[in-house]
Amino acid sequence: MDGKQSKNESSEIAGRIYDVSDYKREDSLSSGLATTHEQVSDTYAEGEIKAVVDDVNGRDIELQKKELRKKSNK
Repeated sequence: MDGKQSKNESSEIAGRIYDVSDYKREDSLSSGLATTHEQVSDTYAEGEIKAVVDDVNGRDIELQKKELRKKSNK
């Protein structure tokens, strides 16, 4: 593989964005994009009032809020 071909492949990879079909593909780039998309989606959902995370089996999992307690200065 020459330098020009390698440069073209790098540009192709760098320009690639997430697509729903990435979940079904088996190449490492698609798998990485699907995983990253899932992580971002979960992180975004955690900031919502009624946040849920989609389970692999299609069931929504409600996120439990943890109560923050102020430390008293004694």
